[in-house]
Amino acid sequence: MTDAVRAALRAQRIEVPSWAYGNSGTRFKVFAQPGVPRTPQEKIADAAQVHKYTGVAPVVSLHIPWDKVDDYAALAKHAEDLGVRIGGINANVFQDDDYKLGSVTNPDPAVRRKALDHLLECVDIADLTGSRDIKLWFSDGTNYPGQDSIRARQDRLADALQAVYERLGDGQRILLEYKLFEPAFYTMDVPDWGTAYAHCLRLGPKAQVVIDTGHHAPGTNIEFIVAFLLREEKLGAFDFNSRFYADDDLMVGAADPFQLFRIMHEIVSAGALDASSGVNFMLDQCHNIEPKIPAQIRSVMNVQEATAKALLVDAAALDAAQLAGDVLGSNGVLMDAYNTDVRPLLADVRQEMGLDPDPMGAYARSGYFEKIAADRVGGQQAGWGA
Repeated sequence: MTDAVRAALRAQRIEVPSWAYGNSGTRFKVFAQPGVPRTPQEKIADAAQVHKYTGVAPVVSLHIPWDKVDDYAALAKHAEDLGVRIGGINANVFQDDDYKLGSVTNPDPAVRRKALDHLLECVDIADLTGSRDIKLWFSDGTNYPGQDSIRARQDRLADALQAVYERLGDGQRILLEYKLFEPAFYTMDVPDWGTAYAHCLRLGPKAQVVIDTGHHAPGTNIEFIVAFLLREEKLGAFDFNSRFYADDDLMVGAADPFQLFRIMHEIVSAGALDASSGVNFMLDQCHNIEPKIPAQIRSVMNVQEATAKALLVDAAALDAAQLAGDVLGSNGVLMDAYNTDVRPLLADVRQEMGLDPDPMGAYARSGYFEKIAADRVGGQQAGWGA
């Protein structure tokens, strides 16, 4: 059992987002930090540090136009030279004045065309970077009853998704993300997993659902959604983060590490941890007050710990207890695994991989932060204003 667990942990892959390394904040304030990247190339260099010290984060997702460059093939080569590669291409149809009333669901056909052209551009970029996933999240929705036709907006959404689906190349797929509320407060056009699932089901096998762990109502049983979508072969990816109230985008496992364990238990029990399952595990976090690179390292470690505990669940004992109707016994099997201190196991696995057993300490001792703080003076820091 231990050898299998160690092998699974060595093979685990976690994608990191380019935007985690830029300045970010709330709608009230963005707090600038020293050493923040000024270019997509510098974002990728920082992401490569996370992989260097964890050994399981070799993929970096891009957000367009935040990461727009003239030569995407050269950017992909830059990533390769640093020991990582470019992953998902994330579309942005929520930061343009034209999208005040929606993007692909906007009542104005000219605005819808503009939004669709951007989505198709993202597929073009994926062609150049060798990316499999085109990830779509729409801020589209309404604030007031009667503002627009709910049914018409679903028709417009379906038309746009179909156009993108038809443009996909071999091996590419749409990942459709949902969000309960914000920025729209009366209706969101893709508010929940059922809506995303329905659209993906109609589109076909190259469309799958993204679960963002912060995009649910309080008390939502996310592991049920995970289990259902895995059963239907429609779970394409995760955006891992953590929340106390809403879409907080905090470090994964910060608010409810037990929830993260429960999610990873469903993943492991369905055999979906293996890369062949097609499920992509990605972080989606905004580090507003904490240092960027260490926050990503810690987040990767948090996912690793939850995964290790899920791998330690005694599947045979759990199955026997469940079939016997042993309620307390079944729960006890899960809790035994969750209460196991897996940090020594993960330290051993890192040493087996030729890594420092303490990724946080190793990064702190590397001097990388001091170097980028000194080098990255001047220019426009990556980030967004508030």
